[in-house]
Amino acid sequence: MIQAILVFNNHGKPRLVRFYQRFPEEIQQQIVRETFHLVLKRDDNICNFLEGGSLIGGSDYKLIYRHYATLYFVFCVDSSESELGILDLIQVFVETLDKCFENVCELDLIFHMDKVHYILQEVVMGGMVLETNMNEIVAQIEAQNRLEKSEDQVLA
Repeated sequence: MIQAILVFNNHGKPRLVRFYQRFPEEIQQQIVRETFHLVLKRDDNICNFLEGGSLIGGSDYKLIYRHYATLYFVFCVDSSESELGILDLIQVFVETLDKCFENVCELDLIFHMDKVHYILQEVVMGGMVLETNMNEIVAQIEAQNRLEKSEDQVLA
């Protein structure tokens, strides 16, 4: 099961934080900082899996991450999840963001947080993977966009 999804930039600023396990806010902030430091100190040519930090469960959990341009996408998962499956899921999530925002960048995550959360909910909900087919995810997002546009026209 996925315990948390964290996206932060090269300076450690969180851009997307989603926990699927209940933690007090101060512990969540410590987890984000600890995860950033664990991932940042790793060389780019080392594998993208590492043991979870002390705050999120230690050796029972794994941090699986990918680094794209200025952003780190980190999934904290328990031992029942496949590392390669999660790496593929991160790729699907990033490609979906890229398709929806036409060359996604850090600013898209900042200024369109509601849309990013909606895309994430199409992929993962409650810590469980819902959809991995990027075409299905994009179709649902386009349907949601059409619905929003039709509601805007009715209100205008």
